[in-house]
Amino acid sequence: MAGLGQNDLSLRGRATLWAQRNSWRLPGSVRRIAKKLFISSELASGSDDIVEDWSRPLVPYHAAVAPNPPAAPASIPTSSMSNPNELLVSPGSVHCLIVTPVLDAGGLDEFVAFLARRLPHFGFRVTVMCADSSSAPVGQLFTALQGEGTAVLAASPSDACLWMQANCPDVVSAHDPPSWLLQAASDARVPIVETLHGVPTPISTDWTEEHQRSKFVTCFVAVSELVRRQYLSGNPSYPDRAIITIPNAFNQTHRPLVNRSEARAWLGLNDEFLFLSLGRHTVQKNAYGLIRAFSEVAEDDHKVHLLIAGRLDDAVYTRQVRTLRDKMPCRERVHLRHSFPDPSILLAAADCFVLNSFFEGWSLASMEALGAGLPTIVSDVGGAREQLGMDGSRGFVVMNPVGDPERANWHSSSLMRFQPQKNMDELVSAMRSVIANRDYWSGIRGQLSADSKSRFDPVTCSKRHAEVLLWAISRSMMKGEFADCGRL
Repeated sequence: MAGLGQNDLSLRGRATLWAQRNSWRLPGSVRRIAKKLFISSELASGSDDIVEDWSRPLVPYHAAVAPNPPAAPASIPTSSMSNPNELLVSPGSVHCLIVTPVLDAGGLDEFVAFLARRLPHFGFRVTVMCADSSSAPVGQLFTALQGEGTAVLAASPSDACLWMQANCPDVVSAHDPPSWLLQAASDARVPIVETLHGVPTPISTDWTEEHQRSKFVTCFVAVSELVRRQYLSGNPSYPDRAIITIPNAFNQTHRPLVNRSEARAWLGLNDEFLFLSLGRHTVQKNAYGLIRAFSEVAEDDHKVHLLIAGRLDDAVYTRQVRTLRDKMPCRERVHLRHSFPDPSILLAAADCFVLNSFFEGWSLASMEALGAGLPTIVSDVGGAREQLGMDGSRGFVVMNPVGDPERANWHSSSLMRFQPQKNMDELVSAMRSVIANRDYWSGIRGQLSADSKSRFDPVTCSKRHAEVLLWAISRSMMKGEFADCGRL
């Protein structure tokens, strides 16, 4: 394996890992001091060594069988022309600014790209702004949207405010927006519709200030009922009828089906069983707990593999995950990889999708897995029950790692991230069940894909977002109350 293992770290580095794993035992004041003293650059830097790239297959090729590694199968996104019957306004007559901090490879990023691609079908003119003063926002989806002809820009706070004043869009669709952007839109008298993607919501919410911050927002869209309930619990003064629940969807045209045999051959897979987990490398996604559960499954079946792929957001936590993996007998069958630009290839190659998150708003990754026809195992997070149901026909919703999904947040996740988790046995049982019924799930793959695409139709989702944006414009013009919002 490339990169640093546990034995390659300095004494300080190993002490840092030990301190992080055992931080739950220490008083909060001690944890804060230890964090400042011991989170060394050795652990946080050199992040390219923690997870692997895609230069090698998961399973080494046998020269006698495949002397030349096969090329990655082609998967070229297709686009569809706007249907005149879908138009809600005259083409180009409504200018929507979509704001997000980063536009790279995460689920929130994917949904921003979904709206940018779909709103023009209803007549909107769209500009996408990456507004974040702390990091470089340009990433995979930023480049992809630019190549498709969407107006995309990266703006500092001062540039964003000047752009707002000069262009004065008709409405802002906000996705984890910085507070200064909300202020700038308010100063320009531009209505704001904020989409609440996660739990707790908005991402990194300071509930002591949310009452004041939310005054800038004309209305909210929650991606699941769990998200909606949690927001109203944290900010009870906000009008409940001004928070509309719209489940997420994704552009099926940008996830075309890929030849499964070719995808598996490219990854070196023959008769191995592949669990796939797509999600950022961060505490929220709980790769540590997933690998612990997988290790028990792997004891019974030496042909089962786990692939975890995503953007590296937390290098120190991921070093812990890597260290755990490297200690296990099944370490050669647990693959930690960077995000992949075309998940369709990975979804085609996989046999089951699994996501053991502490919390989600509405996972796009699990939706895409269902759309690809994969049986799916998801912890009890926002949107999980709506996506999978509870009858086992699409996969399994297992207990949340902390127990009560309503109590899962950054704090509870941090305390539980390296501890024995409450859903361990249930997760192991679900994974074993899918392996035991591999032929059944393979046989209904096409049926499961068709069912999922029908239930989470991208036209319905994007049209509802378009209608809420138009309502916000009319609400701003009339300066009325929220009386009609609940009917959307």
